[in-house]
Amino acid sequence: MAQHLDTGRRGELLAKNHLLSQGYEILDENWTHGKAEIDLIAYKDSVIIFTEVKTRTGTGFGEPEDFVDNRKQKLLVDAADEYIYLMNHQGEVRFDIISVLIKGDHYTLKHIEDAFWPQG
Repeated sequence: MAQHLDTGRRGELLAKNHLLSQGYEILDENWTHGKAEIDLIAYKDSVIIFTEVKTRTGTGFGEPEDFVDNRKQKLLVDAADEYIYLMNHQGEVRFDIISVLIKGDHYTLKHIEDAFWPQG
C-alpha cells in the first residue's frame, strides 16, 4: 500500500481516538456522497460534527489544515447536507478539522472546532 495512504489511515485513527477520549460518539467513518468523503462524523451534546482529518509528515508545503481549501469545504458541506437529510437531524451541526503532523513515532494533533462555516 502507498505510504501516503498508511499515513492518512494512521492520522484518522489518531483523530478518532482523540474524539472518543473527549467524549464524542463516532456515528460514521469515511462516509461518502458523490465525490465527497467525510472522514469522521461525530456526535456530542446534540451536535453532529463533520470532521475532516488532514495528516502530513512535514510542513514544507504548509500546515495540514491549510489543505482544506474552499473546494474541499464545499464538497464536505454538500455531503453533510445529504447526511443531515438522511438522518433527519433537526439540531445543530459543526465542521471541524483535525490536523495531524506525524514525525517518526511522534505526532502532534490539533483539533480545530468550527473550522469553517457553510457558504451559501
